[in-house]
Amino acid sequence: MFTCDYESPLGRMLLAADDAGLAGAWFYGQRYFAFGLEDAEKSAETDASADSPVLFAARRWLDAYFAGGRPSVTDVPLALRGTAFQRRVWGVLLAIPYGETRTYGELAAVLCSSPRAVGAAVGKNPVSVIVPCHRVLGAGGSLTGYAGGLERKQALLALEDTWT
Repeated sequence: MFTCDYESPLGRMLLAADDAGLAGAWFYGQRYFAFGLEDAEKSAETDASADSPVLFAARRWLDAYFAGGRPSVTDVPLALRGTAFQRRVWGVLLAIPYGETRTYGELAAVLCSSPRAVGAAVGKNPVSVIVPCHRVLGAGGSLTGYAGGLERKQALLALEDTWT
């Protein structure tokens, strides 16, 4: 596993990848930080592998996104680790276009599941920002649920002009 830190406008992030793709992008201090990685915080301090092609692609993607660009999710190979249901939910998240939102209920209908189950899977999304879980809202469009904090979710939505 290769790791590096990324300094985003919304705070420091830990990026983790293997040869297959990006496995994680977490804001430090968020819920489920580095979930599934052993000693990720320690390795981030000591790992000199920031030149990994996958991590380079992830940093380039994040730079473009935070600069107001619309990079494609296909620009970064992903290696998402989770249950089959979680991976299905994360796949649906990847289909939400830039500047648009969906509700947990809408995703539940697509996945033939409950909003609560979808919310649990969305909350464990290991690749913040790139897998756009910030584009999921509560019933009626309410701002709710984001492992990185509601302030960050609001900032990401504002960056995409979907929240004022």
